[in-house]
Amino acid sequence: MFEQTFKNIDDILHKDAGCTSEMDYTEQSSWLLFLKYLDALEQDKAAEAALDDRPYNYLLHDVFRWGSWAAPKLPDGKPDHNAAMTGDDLRDFVNTKLFPYLAAFKQRASGPNTIEYKIGEVFGEIKNKIQSGYNLRDVIDRVDELRFRSQTEKHELSHLYEAKIKNMGNAGRNGGEYYTPRPLIRAMIQVLQPRIGERIYDCWRLPKTEPLMRGVPI
Repeated sequence: MFEQTFKNIDDILHKDAGCTSEMDYTEQSSWLLFLKYLDALEQDKAAEAALDDRPYNYLLHDVFRWGSWAAPKLPDGKPDHNAAMTGDDLRDFVNTKLFPYLAAFKQRASGPNTIEYKIGEVFGEIKNKIQSGYNLRDVIDRVDELRFRSQTEKHELSHLYEAKIKNMGNAGRNGGEYYTPRPLIRAMIQVLQPRIGERIYDCWRLPKTEPLMRGVPI
């Protein structure tokens, strides 16, 4: 399901004037996947809070949640095509309202390790390059079909996304060179056996460069 959906998304972005490379395809699908995943995470947390009979405060205001602007639904769970924005309305909402709102999270965050800070950092660095609001609608519809709540679904998504990162190297960028294969990550964890809260650092050196180091929280 994920592989075919990613291919369909790339085909749509290939036709858009604002997306010209594999890096653009990866970047533009990434911010949409991020918001879809964030919404699923929030829904799970809200459900857990309801079971414990306690309130849950959503990170995003209602108008900026995935189910409001991206994929509104009818009471039976089917897409509400009448309420869904498209064309210039959708593009302008994303560019002038959604992205500025999300980028401002960084200033409101209590610290750099919070999810609010990370949201603000992500959306302060990228921009929507999808020029056609109709192409954007088509991509959103494909992303909304994805489900990644089970561990199997999350592993499949992770595997395919890492493959897309490697392909960025074909676009003249070094994104693929900094990729650590998932089997190697699992082997590092098995050997080092880290405890919750510790970090594993994998370090490598490119020719004629300083060592590169990345920390992975456990």
